[in-house]
Amino acid sequence: MTSMNDWDLTTDFLVVGSGAGVVGALRARALGKDVLVVEKSDLVGGSTCMSGGVLWLPNNPLMQRDGVPDSLEDALRYFDTVVGDAGRASSPARRLAYLHSGIDMVEFLESEGLKFRRCEGYSDYYAGVRGCEGGSARGRSIEPEIFDKKKLGAWRDRIRPGFAGGMVIYTVEAAPMSLMRTRIGMATMARVGRRTVGGRLRGRQLAANGAALIARLVDALLRRQVPIWRESALTDLVVEDGRVVGAVIQRDGGAVRVRARDGILLAAGGFARNETMRKEYSDGQPIGADWTSANPGDTGDAIRLAMDLGAATDMLDEAWWMPSWIMPDGTPGMCLSERCKPGSLIVDAQGRRYFNEACSYQEAGQRMYAHHRESGGAIPSWLIIDSRHRASYPFGMAPAGWTPKKLITGGVLKRGETLEDLARQCGIPADSLLETVSRFNGFAETGVDEDFHRGEGDHERFYGDRTHQPNPSLGPIEKGPFYAAALYPGDIGTSGGLLCDEFSRVLNAEGEPISGLYATGNCTASVMGRRYLGAGASIAASAVFGYAAANHACESPGREHSE
Repeated sequence: MTSMNDWDLTTDFLVVGSGAGVVGALRARALGKDVLVVEKSDLVGGSTCMSGGVLWLPNNPLMQRDGVPDSLEDALRYFDTVVGDAGRASSPARRLAYLHSGIDMVEFLESEGLKFRRCEGYSDYYAGVRGCEGGSARGRSIEPEIFDKKKLGAWRDRIRPGFAGGMVIYTVEAAPMSLMRTRIGMATMARVGRRTVGGRLRGRQLAANGAALIARLVDALLRRQVPIWRESALTDLVVEDGRVVGAVIQRDGGAVRVRARDGILLAAGGFARNETMRKEYSDGQPIGADWTSANPGDTGDAIRLAMDLGAATDMLDEAWWMPSWIMPDGTPGMCLSERCKPGSLIVDAQGRRYFNEACSYQEAGQRMYAHHRESGGAIPSWLIIDSRHRASYPFGMAPAGWTPKKLITGGVLKRGETLEDLARQCGIPADSLLETVSRFNGFAETGVDEDFHRGEGDHERFYGDRTHQPNPSLGPIEKGPFYAAALYPGDIGTSGGLLCDEFSRVLNAEGEPISGLYATGNCTASVMGRRYLGAGASIAASAVFGYAAANHACESPGREHSE
């Protein structure tokens, strides 16, 4: 914490970080304010760029235009029955602010030239799940339309690369494309192929997913003449008379003192890459920075600086968990659709199932940690698949029907002609695994998972195989050879951090706002509590509360809403 009167630069609104939270920068500039964005990396976009770029926004304008039924009441009931009481981070006021501001934000972004499309059928993660009400089977998620980065000029190579490599694929297309041997899968692959190859032949530099969202936001910021400083790290916050009035930014080898008249928005991500913080706040979980897929700059600097000012925190032990195998080079490979397809199950070291394999990825990670604490043997767990699964569905980047030798020789996949042989290689009791598979195969025949209800939720079926009956997510494990992958509770970022109010103001231990300081995204304790409500819940919250912060800091609360 620094106090000073001499400034190198004065602006109205300073935004730290260049992920989805830069919506706040765009909003403040549209309200007539001077704005500066600082990013410590040489590339902009953070973990948002590495994501699907989807935003989960109930009753959003695209749903309204398409006549997709939704309401505030349904969304609140969904929050209540899925998230429950999660403390101040997910207070009623924060939930209402998220829902109302989300609608306004989409309208604002569209007015700034951003284009979105609805993710039809990308169901809420708890729609149709027992005990959960208010979910949407058709989905509340939207994603950015594909964008040609060549429009950005010199900035086209300053956007962090997306997760899809060279493929130009909409996030909602990933699930149907994983059904490679079906008519819908082949049609989706053909569409993606034409789009990808066609773009290259036309000399375009097409971006999709999170990279498209960031590229579109950068395009809007550049049109609004908002400066974006790269390789510019926040090193201190400046306080005068109890108010945060500026920051110290390390740039070009020196310290730049920036005054922010209206406020500072911390949108700098979580601490997934900070080994010390992860161990400090792990609540005994065997976790470090090795299993994360978050961006390299996710080191918690902004959280620490705010904590030094007395900021309150919550859920620092929580993350956006993602079951992952470890590739030969040590990097985690995210396991998503593989565990939802027929012909797969997950067991612990004793060869026993212990949760619904097709549940949301965050809950899957939570189940792994909980089982490991209570019974042991869940880290690693084992994803077991048979040859029908391997012939029909992708495994990571390996397409259906082709298993690269490096996956076997590198230890990612174990292969056994029999389940007994596979059990031996995994160190699992063979009789226990055989008993588990036998019981599971009985459920697959009837289509009813009597133990964990797999395949009942709409999202579980979305990521299953709609051509498989009677349950799209449940199929027998019976055809050899068999395969197993060790699964660890990896993550795509932390989801605990600074406590904020409905205006995104950072709160102190007494629940009072720290004047001049705002925060959004993974450096905050999530409004979703300890649940992931639908595709794009984290990206949407970062954008929405960045928008809310700008409205409050610039004294323009937006349209009034009646409950």
